[in-house]
Amino acid sequence: MRQSQTKFVIAALIMAIGTTACGSGQTGNTSSRTPSKQVALDEQQATQRAEEVIHQAVDIMSPQPTLKRTGLRPVGPCLADDHTPGERVQVRITYQLTDVPDDAAKKLVRQARDAWVERGYKFQGSDADWSDPFPSVSMRTVPDDFWMTALTGVVDRAEGEGLASISVTSPCFADDSTASADSASFRTITDEQAERRVLEHSSRLYDALRVPHASARDGEGIGTYQDGRDTYSHHSWSTRPLTTEETALAMARARDFFETAGWTMRVSSGAAGLSIAARNPRDGSIVQVSPSTNGVVRIAVTAGAVPETAV
Repeated sequence: MRQSQTKFVIAALIMAIGTTACGSGQTGNTSSRTPSKQVALDEQQATQRAEEVIHQAVDIMSPQPTLKRTGLRPVGPCLADDHTPGERVQVRITYQLTDVPDDAAKKLVRQARDAWVERGYKFQGSDADWSDPFPSVSMRTVPDDFWMTALTGVVDRAEGEGLASISVTSPCFADDSTASADSASFRTITDEQAERRVLEHSSRLYDALRVPHASARDGEGIGTYQDGRDTYSHHSWSTRPLTTEETALAMARARDFFETAGWTMRVSSGAAGLSIAARNPRDGSIVQVSPSTNGVVRIAVTAGAVPETAV
């Protein structure tokens, strides 16, 4: 039970970090399709700088954690763009902070905040609520505008136990075609059971939203990836651009769907409105429904293989 709960917390952390990046100020004026500012970077430079920002926080932590890489892949489409051919990409690196006591998560997040503040980095919005036993903090570097998040996920609220995670997202930069090759390496592992499960959940959610979907964008679709010895299936897709009213209705329908079907939910706010992260208690699948500033609602479903008796 504890191991299954921990895996859910890790998946929820990854999705929460993704939602933070979607809502960040790296987006441009989407109503006029003006892209965000061009940055002179390549994948290697962006990766090195992201790792530097992470280690600026982690290397001074006490107790000293071990970094465990998580997430789908380090390079993906620029979240500020409209996902057209020749689009830009960005690097996002996420680590779980492991090998520390579960009650140290809040302390590690605060130490990350302090390390970044000392270097003159800026908050996204306000500082974390440190009276919360499970805080999160979002900041950006100056002047190169990398975005970072340190946050906790709840393992045992009564005992104050959690998991800490840290992520850095680069500005968008021109695609040098290395990202597509990297993406393909995550699609060589197959698991028909998990794939069927994510497609089934996607289909039911699509019916519940009752809004048209968009053509598959680069980086969307069905795929599998491996984290250690665990294999997961992942399906992502987007709606067409919606009005503010249509988005609100679609998100309300999503909440009704999850509540009626007995999913557990976590709702968080972002620049484009409320996002939903939900978990199916029967098979452990994770779904994220996130509106964006250009009216598109993005859906991501992740499932791991479990015995058929569990469903």
